[in-house]
This record gives sequence, C-alpha cells and structure tokens, in this order.
Amino acid sequence: MRPISQQRVAVVIPCYKVTRHIMEVISGIGPECSRIYVVDDCCPEQSGDFVLLNCPDPRVQVLRNTQNMGVGGAVMTGYEAALAESMDIVIKIDGDGQMDPALIPDFIFPIIAGEADYTKGNRFFDLEGIRSMPKSRLFGNAILSFMTKLSAGYWDLFDPTNGYTAIHKDVLQRLPFSKISRRYFFETDMLFRLNTIRAVVVDVPMNAFYGDEVSNLQVSNIVGEFLGKHLRNFCKRIFYNYYLRDMSLASIELPLGLLMIMFGLVFGGYHWLGSVRAGMPTPAGTVMVAGLPLLVGLQFVLAFIAYDIASTPRRVIQRRNKMPTAVHTPE
Repeated sequence: MRPISQQRVAVVIPCYKVTRHIMEVISGIGPECSRIYVVDDCCPEQSGDFVLLNCPDPRVQVLRNTQNMGVGGAVMTGYEAALAESMDIVIKIDGDGQMDPALIPDFIFPIIAGEADYTKGNRFFDLEGIRSMPKSRLFGNAILSFMTKLSAGYWDLFDPTNGYTAIHKDVLQRLPFSKISRRYFFETDMLFRLNTIRAVVVDVPMNAFYGDEVSNLQVSNIVGEFLGKHLRNFCKRIFYNYYLRDMSLASIELPLGLLMIMFGLVFGGYHWLGSVRAGMPTPAGTVMVAGLPLLVGLQFVLAFIAYDIASTPRRVIQRRNKMPTAVHTPE
C-alpha cells in the first residue's frame, strides 16, 4: 500500500449558498490533497465565480452544474472529475464550515491502510461533544440511523446523513452514478449502494461546528420521505443479498417469521374482537394458537437480524482488486 505522500487525494466541495464560508474551508485543506474540486451547483450566489476571483490556490478547479442537482448531483460531478484525473482517494466535505478540513488525514488513513473502502464522519462518538448539537437534529439523526441500519445493512454505523466522507477509486468506479439519489438522501443511498457491492465502511469520530451557517436540511421534514426510500432500499438489499446473490438459512427465517407473526396477529385479533363482542373470555387453546406463531415468528426475525449483523462486509474491495490472478498453463 502506498504511503499518503504517494496517494493522489482530491477534495470535492459542493457549493450552494456558502460564499461566507467557502474560502475558510479551502484555506484549511492541507498539502496531503493534490486537487480541490469546487462544484457550483447552479448557486444563486455564484459560488464558482466567487472562488475564482478570491482563491489563489492552484489546486482549486471550479466545476459548474448548469442546473441545481442537489448535494448528490454536485458530489457526483466532482467524483467524475476525480476519476477522469485518476485520483486515488476522493474526500467530500461541505462548504458551510461545519466540517473541519484538518480531519482529512483521519478519513484517509483507514483507506490507505487497507482497512476501509469508504469512511464517513460520526458526530456521536464524543458524548460531551453532542451537547452542542441541536436537540431536533439529535433526535432526527437517531431515527434516521436506525432506518439506515435496516436498509443499508451497516449495523455498526451511525450518523448516516453525515456528509464528511472519503472513498477509494476502486469503489467509486463500481458505483452506478445514474441510480444514486441526487438530493438529501444521497449520503444514505450511498451506503445502500456500497453494501450491494460489499464495500467496507468505517466511521471516523469527529466534531461538528454550528455557527452562523444556515442549514438547508430540516430533519423533521424529511423523516417521512426517507421512510419510503428506506423501505424500498431494504427490500432491494434483502432480495439482492439473500435471494439473488446467495441463499442461506436466513433467506427462510425472514419470510417465515413475518408470515407467522402476521398469522398470529390476524388470528388473535379476530378472535379477541369476537370474544369482546360476545362478552366471553377467549379459550386458552385459541390464545395458544395465536401466541405461539407470534413468539416463534419473532425468534425467526431476530435470528435473521443476528445473521444480517454478522454479514456486514469485512473484506475491502481495493485488496480484492489487487489480488494476483492465477496463471493457467496448458496441460
């Protein structure tokens, strides 16, 4: 594995209404980065022109989207430019000053060491530090994190909407850019897509800064929208991993467990309502017929979840790509 000095590291900064903070962000990026892509996502403040006029850093290259594509669209514009220039690792940070550029080496090292294909920030490691986080964000991120664990399959990750990330080029080349969500669901959808190619993702502890920046994301407004997308990704992931790509005992446990739980609820509910209307207690046998499938079905579902947790990707893609190929000699 090449040391950091030999890695070509790029930074992608999506820009939309961040002219007050973008210069400070760029100036904080260290010499370990050889290219900085500032993506003007059809910004009404003309962020691209602002950077060109005020930033003398020769590493900076301004990219422009002719229409607003959201944070995901802006980041993928930067990803495409990084791949075109054969960058080894691509960092994504926001231009609003909430992410400390000094932490970039912390995101790079697990990838260089061959421990991760993709790293992302987690603001919840330091229990003292999260006191500065607005309570609405704290509660919203807890809900979104649980939904992401189910839909993406990375049970050991938290803070899914955190946009401070780093990715290896071998992983980036495998991602279906055209299918990844373009807007606020981008970071979460990335995790789902990474799981489908069995990439290793690692959380990196970090602190967030909350100054005078104005966030365009209101967690309370997106939980409902995210719920439907998480359900879609969950169904896709289960189909890909447990029925299309492979089959195991867990492939039987989940549908059987859900069917037994549904039967127990419907059968028990029907007879309970009948007993209430008749003013008579429900027979013990009926209770057992309803309760036993519920308990057994719950055990099956819990067994599936335990298997799913144990199946979190552990072998990095970049190592797989560097494995020597076997040479076949004629017999």
